[in-house]
Amino acid sequence: MTTFAAFIPPDVCATVGQDPAKTPVDVCMATVITQVRDGGVSAPGIAPAKTPATPQEAKQAAAAAQEAAALRQVVADAHAKGIDLKIVVLPTSPGIDTPLRDIAADVGRVYPESTVLTLSPGFAGSVSPTYDRSLLEAGQDLAKTPSVVQNSKNFVSQLQTPIFPWTSFTVVVILGVVAAAVGTRFLQLRARKAAAAAAPRDAAAPASR
Repeated sequence: MTTFAAFIPPDVCATVGQDPAKTPVDVCMATVITQVRDGGVSAPGIAPAKTPATPQEAKQAAAAAQEAAALRQVVADAHAKGIDLKIVVLPTSPGIDTPLRDIAADVGRVYPESTVLTLSPGFAGSVSPTYDRSLLEAGQDLAKTPSVVQNSKNFVSQLQTPIFPWTSFTVVVILGVVAAAVGTRFLQLRARKAAAAAAPRDAAAPASR
């Protein structure tokens, strides 16, 4: 069986305030893993790499810090509902969404009991030892709004929403149709045999008179 190596995109370095051109991705991921250990969230507002140099940078840093605090509250609320959640936020998106699941898987290997959600603009990826892939993907589909805080809330909400088992339902319906067809065929054959058995008796009746 062919296996594919995980790809951790350099975008993850921006999550922890590092320059991807100067910092190895492994170092950035180590910081991500430390941050989620301490507060359940790794996002740009957790630990800025430098002091804001301009009022605009200060405003952006304050907004990022507020967002990180809101994400930590989502994690705390999830824990209160029995969900061991960890969230990683990328400020930029890689070319495809697959690396987001790779990041979640990397975090999940360190925290194997956690459900890990990775978010970036327009993308989401997750892993979990508790929830099946169909439920996770349903949550990911709801985690692609412009707000990462709302995305994380949507994801948690979906985890608590049972998905109708369409596959099982379809199997039951198919089995029911097959059983009905077999039953109908059986009744048809039995009717034909009864008619065939009655035909000689009907033919013999006039001859015996």
